[in-house]
Amino acid sequence: MIEPFDIEIEDIVYSVFPEEEDVFAIFKEGIELMKIQKDNDSHWLKLDAESEIPLFIYDIEVELIGQQINLELEKG
Repeated sequence: MIEPFDIEIEDIVYSVFPEEEDVFAIFKEGIELMKIQKDNDSHWLKLDAESEIPLFIYDIEVELIGQQINLELEKG
């Protein structure tokens, strides 16, 4: 089980809470911002807030958060 961790992007701190495999709840300033899912090694998808179905829409914030998650996971 992966423990929750924080990442920082452009002076913004996001708290990352691993859920099921490749799905992460992202919090910003203590409020749940979104859930994201790893699509492949380099792309991430935002999940719909109500249905949790992946949204196939490019979102730079999701991609940046996903890149930071990948780096954190590589550290072990």
